[in-house]
Amino acid sequence: MPDLPLNERLVIPATELSWRFSRSSGPGGQGVNTTDSRVELVFDLEATTALPPLLKARALRRLEGRLLDGALVLTASEHRSQWQNRQAALRRLAELLRSAIEPPPPPRRRTKPTRGSVERRLSAKKQRGAIKGQRRSRPPLPDD
Repeated sequence: MPDLPLNERLVIPATELSWRFSRSSGPGGQGVNTTDSRVELVFDLEATTALPPLLKARALRRLEGRLLDGALVLTASEHRSQWQNRQAALRRLAELLRSAIEPPPPPRRRTKPTRGSVERRLSAKKQRGAIKGQRRSRPPLPDD
């Protein structure tokens, strides 16, 4: 398999990816019991040298719930062929790592609500309260 590019500067070498194959459940016709189409992709995030220390620490922190002994394990079995499942697993790993190493969003700047929005909110609350008050003040129905 070729190397896995994350962006124009970062590439995960194919030597850091390990593969396991097994029989997949699901569609496959007569070949379902004979072909090893289920793919497990294992990427040792803790031991990788492909990522700079800052990005590696960020990815480890963001993916800590998905890691198994410091390694990221992805499974693909949605396609009938092993090759397509390998491509799907690589695609998922690349998306996962890209989102894990992206910088955090800028902090939110606190803003004050406008006077008009405050007035609209308060008048809507008063109107709603009046509607509910009308329900309470109805005279009781006469008993027959």
